[in-house]
Amino acid sequence: MSEKTAQNDAAEEKKAASEETPETPKQNVKKDTKSAPTEEKSKKKKDKSEEELETLKKELAEEKDKYLRILAEYDNYRKRSQKERESIYADVRGDMVEKFLPVYDNLERALKQATTDEAYYKGVEMIMTQFKEIMANAGVSEIEVAAGAAFDPALHNAVMHVEDENLGESVIAEEFQKGFKLGDKVLRFSIVKVAN
Repeated sequence: MSEKTAQNDAAEEKKAASEETPETPKQNVKKDTKSAPTEEKSKKKKDKSEEELETLKKELAEEKDKYLRILAEYDNYRKRSQKERESIYADVRGDMVEKFLPVYDNLERALKQATTDEAYYKGVEMIMTQFKEIMANAGVSEIEVAAGAAFDPALHNAVMHVEDENLGESVIAEEFQKGFKLGDKVLRFSIVKVAN
Protein backbone atom coordinates (compact mmCIF):
# COMPACT_ATOMS: atom_id res chain seq x y z
CA MET A 1 0.00 0.00 0.00
CA SER A 2 2.73 2.26 0.45
CA GLU A 3 3.20 2.13 -3.29
CA LYS A 4 -0.37 3.16 -3.79
CA THR A 5 0.02 5.91 -1.32
CA ALA A 6 3.06 7.11 -3.15
CA GLN A 7 1.13 6.97 -6.39
CA ASN A 8 -1.77 8.81 -4.84
CA ASP A 9 0.60 11.41 -3.51
CA ALA A 10 2.12 11.80 -6.95
CA ALA A 11 -1.35 12.11 -8.49
CA GLU A 12 -2.31 14.73 -5.93
CA GLU A 13 0.85 16.67 -6.65
CA LYS A 14 0.04 16.60 -10.38
CA LYS A 15 -3.46 17.76 -9.59
CA ALA A 16 -2.10 20.52 -7.39
CA ALA A 17 0.34 21.46 -10.14
CA SER A 18 -2.50 21.58 -12.68
CA GLU A 19 -4.49 23.74 -10.32
CA GLU A 20 -1.55 26.15 -10.06
CA THR A 21 -1.52 26.70 -13.82
CA PRO A 22 -4.57 28.96 -13.75
CA GLU A 23 -2.67 31.06 -11.24
CA THR A 24 0.08 31.67 -13.73
CA PRO A 25 -1.97 34.33 -15.49
CA LYS A 26 -2.14 36.05 -12.13
CA GLN A 27 1.61 35.92 -11.96
CA ASN A 28 1.67 37.30 -15.50
CA VAL A 29 -0.58 40.11 -14.35
CA LYS A 30 1.86 40.76 -11.58
CA LYS A 31 4.64 40.82 -14.15
CA ASP A 32 2.59 43.23 -16.25
CA THR A 33 2.19 45.55 -13.31
CA LYS A 34 5.93 45.34 -12.80
CA SER A 35 6.55 46.18 -16.49
CA ALA A 36 4.16 49.20 -16.32
CA PRO A 37 6.59 51.21 -14.19
CA THR A 38 9.35 50.24 -16.59
CA GLU A 39 7.25 51.59 -19.49
CA GLU A 40 6.61 54.77 -17.51
CA LYS A 41 10.34 55.09 -16.88
CA SER A 42 11.09 54.60 -20.58
CA LYS A 43 8.42 57.21 -21.46
CA LYS A 44 9.99 59.63 -18.97
CA LYS A 45 13.41 58.96 -20.45
CA LYS A 46 12.02 59.45 -23.94
CA ASP A 47 10.31 62.71 -22.92
CA LYS A 48 13.50 63.87 -21.25
CA SER A 49 15.61 63.04 -24.31
CA GLU A 50 13.09 64.84 -26.55
CA GLU A 51 13.34 67.90 -24.28
CA GLU A 52 17.13 67.71 -24.45
CA LEU A 53 16.92 67.40 -28.23
CA GLU A 54 14.69 70.47 -28.45
CA THR A 55 17.04 72.40 -26.17
CA LEU A 56 20.02 71.41 -28.29
CA LYS A 57 18.15 72.38 -31.47
CA LYS A 58 17.42 75.82 -29.98
CA GLU A 59 21.06 76.26 -28.94
CA LEU A 60 22.21 75.20 -32.41
CA ALA A 61 19.81 77.68 -34.03
CA GLU A 62 21.10 80.46 -31.74
CA GLU A 63 24.73 79.62 -32.54
CA LYS A 64 23.94 79.48 -36.26
CA ASP A 65 22.24 82.88 -36.00
CA LYS A 66 25.29 84.29 -34.18
CA TYR A 67 27.57 82.83 -36.84
CA LEU A 68 25.52 84.34 -39.68
CA ARG A 69 25.48 87.73 -37.95
CA ILE A 70 29.24 87.67 -37.45
CA LEU A 71 29.70 86.63 -41.08
CA ALA A 72 27.48 89.52 -42.24
CA GLU A 73 29.32 91.98 -39.97
CA TYR A 74 32.65 90.81 -41.35
CA ASP A 75 31.41 91.15 -44.93
CA ASN A 76 30.18 94.69 -44.19
CA TYR A 77 33.50 95.53 -42.54
CA ARG A 78 35.41 94.20 -45.56
CA LYS A 79 33.28 96.24 -47.98
CA ARG A 80 33.55 99.36 -45.83
CA SER A 81 37.33 98.96 -45.57
CA GLN A 82 37.63 98.55 -49.32
CA LYS A 83 35.51 101.69 -49.90
CA GLU A 84 37.61 103.62 -47.40
CA ARG A 85 40.83 102.53 -49.13
CA GLU A 86 39.44 103.59 -52.48
CA SER A 87 38.23 106.92 -51.11
CA ILE A 88 41.59 107.54 -49.42
CA TYR A 89 43.32 106.91 -52.73
CA ALA A 90 40.90 109.28 -54.51
CA ASP A 91 41.37 111.91 -51.76
CA VAL A 92 45.16 111.72 -51.96
CA ARG A 93 45.05 111.92 -55.74
CA GLY A 94 42.65 114.89 -55.51
CA ASP A 95 44.90 116.66 -52.99
CA MET A 96 47.89 116.17 -55.27
CA VAL A 97 46.04 117.51 -58.31
CA GLU A 98 44.85 120.54 -56.30
CA LYS A 99 48.48 121.42 -55.58
CA PHE A 100 49.18 121.52 -59.33
CA LEU A 101 46.18 123.72 -60.20
CA PRO A 102 48.10 126.99 -59.59
CA VAL A 103 50.62 125.79 -62.18
CA TYR A 104 47.73 125.26 -64.60
CA ASP A 105 46.45 128.78 -63.85
CA ASN A 106 49.89 130.30 -64.49
CA LEU A 107 50.30 128.43 -67.77
CA GLU A 108 46.86 129.63 -68.84
CA ARG A 109 47.78 133.23 -67.99
CA ALA A 110 51.04 132.87 -69.91
CA LEU A 111 49.12 131.70 -72.98
CA LYS A 112 46.79 134.71 -72.76
CA GLN A 113 49.70 137.18 -72.79
CA ALA A 114 50.66 138.56 -76.15
CA THR A 115 54.26 137.89 -77.14
CA THR A 116 56.41 138.37 -80.22
CA ASP A 117 58.52 135.30 -79.45
CA GLU A 118 56.78 132.45 -81.29
CA ALA A 119 59.12 129.78 -79.92
CA TYR A 120 58.35 130.87 -76.35
CA TYR A 121 54.60 130.80 -77.01
CA LYS A 122 54.85 127.39 -78.75
CA GLY A 123 56.83 125.98 -75.77
CA VAL A 124 54.26 127.17 -73.22
CA GLU A 125 51.48 125.82 -75.42
CA MET A 126 53.18 122.38 -75.56
CA ILE A 127 53.63 122.35 -71.78
CA MET A 128 49.96 123.22 -71.31
CA THR A 129 48.89 120.45 -73.72
CA GLN A 130 51.05 117.91 -71.89
CA PHE A 131 49.74 119.12 -68.52
CA LYS A 132 46.11 118.68 -69.69
CA GLU A 133 46.88 115.16 -70.95
CA ILE A 134 48.41 114.18 -67.62
CA MET A 135 45.39 115.54 -65.75
CA ALA A 136 42.98 113.72 -68.09
CA ASN A 137 44.90 110.45 -67.55
CA ALA A 138 44.56 111.01 -63.79
CA GLY A 139 40.77 111.29 -64.21
CA VAL A 140 40.62 115.07 -63.80
CA SER A 141 38.30 117.02 -66.07
CA GLU A 142 37.60 120.71 -66.48
CA ILE A 143 34.19 122.00 -65.49
CA GLU A 144 32.90 123.39 -68.77
CA VAL A 145 31.46 126.87 -68.40
CA ALA A 146 30.13 128.78 -71.37
CA ALA A 147 28.83 132.32 -71.25
CA GLY A 148 25.05 132.10 -71.13
CA ALA A 149 25.02 128.73 -69.30
CA ALA A 150 22.88 128.30 -66.20
CA PHE A 151 24.52 128.86 -62.82
CA ASP A 152 24.90 125.64 -60.80
CA PRO A 153 25.97 126.17 -57.17
CA ALA A 154 27.24 122.56 -57.07
CA LEU A 155 29.85 123.43 -59.73
CA HIS A 156 30.22 127.22 -59.70
CA ASN A 157 31.22 129.86 -57.18
CA ALA A 158 29.66 133.27 -57.89
CA VAL A 159 31.91 136.12 -56.81
CA MET A 160 30.20 138.91 -58.76
CA HIS A 161 26.72 139.82 -59.88
CA VAL A 162 25.95 141.97 -62.88
CA GLU A 163 22.71 143.47 -64.15
CA ASP A 164 22.42 142.51 -67.81
CA GLU A 165 19.12 142.64 -69.72
CA ASN A 166 20.54 140.47 -72.54
CA LEU A 167 21.17 137.58 -70.11
CA GLY A 168 18.48 135.84 -68.10
CA GLU A 169 18.38 135.41 -64.36
CA SER A 170 21.06 133.15 -62.77
CA VAL A 171 23.03 132.90 -65.99
CA ILE A 172 26.84 132.91 -66.09
CA ALA A 173 28.16 136.11 -67.66
CA GLU A 174 31.90 135.43 -67.38
CA GLU A 175 34.34 132.82 -65.99
CA PHE A 176 37.29 134.09 -63.96
CA GLN A 177 38.93 130.79 -63.02
CA LYS A 178 38.50 127.23 -64.32
CA GLY A 179 36.97 124.60 -62.10
CA PHE A 180 38.02 120.93 -62.01
CA LYS A 181 36.43 117.61 -61.08
CA LEU A 182 37.98 114.26 -60.22
CA GLY A 183 35.29 111.82 -61.28
CA ASP A 184 32.18 113.23 -59.56
CA LYS A 185 34.07 115.07 -56.84
CA VAL A 186 34.63 118.78 -57.37
CA LEU A 187 38.26 119.66 -56.71
CA ARG A 188 37.84 123.38 -57.37
CA PHE A 189 34.69 125.31 -58.19
CA SER A 190 34.62 127.53 -61.27
CA ILE A 191 34.76 131.16 -60.20
CA VAL A 192 32.19 133.08 -62.21
CA LYS A 193 30.25 136.32 -62.60
CA VAL A 194 26.47 135.79 -62.63
CA ALA A 195 23.77 137.92 -64.19
CA ASN A 196 20.71 138.86 -62.14
